[in-house]
Amino acid sequence: MEPGLAINVGLPVALVIIMLGLGLSLRIEDFLQVIAKPRPLIIGLCCQIVLLPLLCFVLLTVSGLPVSISVGMMLLAASPAGTTAALYTHLARGDVALSLAFAAVTSVLAMFSLPIIANLSVAHFLGEQRAVGLQAMQVLQIFAIALVPAIVGAVIRSRRAELARRLDRPVKLLASLFLALVIVFALVSHWDLLLKWGPAIGTTVLIFNVLSLAIGYVVPKMLGVAQPQAVALAMSIGIHNAALVITIALSEFMLNDSQMAIPPGLYGVMSYLTCAAFVWLLNRRPVQSSN
Repeated sequence: MEPGLAINVGLPVALVIIMLGLGLSLRIEDFLQVIAKPRPLIIGLCCQIVLLPLLCFVLLTVSGLPVSISVGMMLLAASPAGTTAALYTHLARGDVALSLAFAAVTSVLAMFSLPIIANLSVAHFLGEQRAVGLQAMQVLQIFAIALVPAIVGAVIRSRRAELARRLDRPVKLLASLFLALVIVFALVSHWDLLLKWGPAIGTTVLIFNVLSLAIGYVVPKMLGVAQPQAVALAMSIGIHNAALVITIALSEFMLNDSQMAIPPGLYGVMSYLTCAAFVWLLNRRPVQSSN
C-alpha cells in the first residue's frame, strides 16, 4: 500500500475502529460530565480560538516567512482539533471524553472562525480578497470518524461492562501500535517535504507546535483545571486537523495554492512526534486523580 493511501484511506478506517475501542473505556456519564462542568472546555476554547491565532501572527511577524507560507500557518492556527488527539489523551491517562467533545465543538465553531481568520490572513499577507469557507459535510465527517464510534463504544460499556473491562488493555496496546504506524507513514509520505522545506520552515512550525502544546497544558493548569482535563486540552490544542487545512489550501474552489499546504503538512508530522514525547513524559509521573 502506498504511504499516501495509507494515510488518506487507512487512517480514517483505523481511527473509527480505535475510537470504538476507546469508547469502551468511557461512560455516557463522562460525556454528560463535560456538559455539566464546561469550565475546562471553555478555557480550552479560549486558548484555541483566541490565543493560538494571536500567537501564530506574532510568530509570523518576527519569522519573515513567504506570504503564502504565512497564510498556511494562520489557516493551521485557526483549524479545529485533530481527532487523533483522543488517542494520545488515552495513552497519557487524560480525559478522553473532553478530548472528543473538544474536537467536536471546535469543528463546529471552525465553520465560522476559520473563514474569518483565513480571509483576514489572505487580505493581510497577500493583499487579496478570496472566499474561504468550511463546508458542513467536512464537519460531519469529523463527527462520523471520531465522536459517533466513541459514543457507540460507551453505550456498549453501559450494557456489557465486563467485556469493556477486558478489552481496555488490548485497546491501549492497539492504539499505541496504531500511532506508531501513523508516525511511520507520515514520515515516509512527507519525507520529500521534510527534506525540502524542513530547514527553512520547519523551525517556525516546530516552535508553533511546541507552544500550542504548552499553552494547552500550562494555561488550564494555571487556572485550576485538573490533570486529566489539562492533558486532554494539551493534546487537543497541540494536534490540529492538518488534513483539513491541506484540503482548503489545495482546493481549486478555495485557495488553490500548494505552498499554503506546506505548513500543515510539516505540522502534521511534527505534532505526532512531539505529542508522543509528551505522552512519554506524562507517563513517567505518578497518576493523579481528577477533582
